[in-house]
Amino acid sequence: MAFTEKQEYKVEVIPPFKILQVRRADIVEKDGVEVGRTYHRHVCVPGTDVSGDCAEVQAIAGALWTAEVVAAYQDSLPENPAGGE
Repeated sequence: MAFTEKQEYKVEVIPPFKILQVRRADIVEKDGVEVGRTYHRHVCVPGTDVSGDCAEVQAIAGALWTAEVVAAYQDSLPENPAGGE
């Protein structure tokens, strides 16, 4: 009657700046049968520190986020973000 926990990840790449949308499923199993599942989602934009994410997200970001992609994303941002002066 042991409980085990595991995680599954789904990573989507959103063009044109290769923004990563990451969904994590936390799965609880009892004696090999799934008894619960919860989802968490977050977004990583080019240039974000992804060192706290899973190895798959880190590898995808490392492959896609070239200096050119990061610069293009930064250039697309408004000069004064909403709420700023």
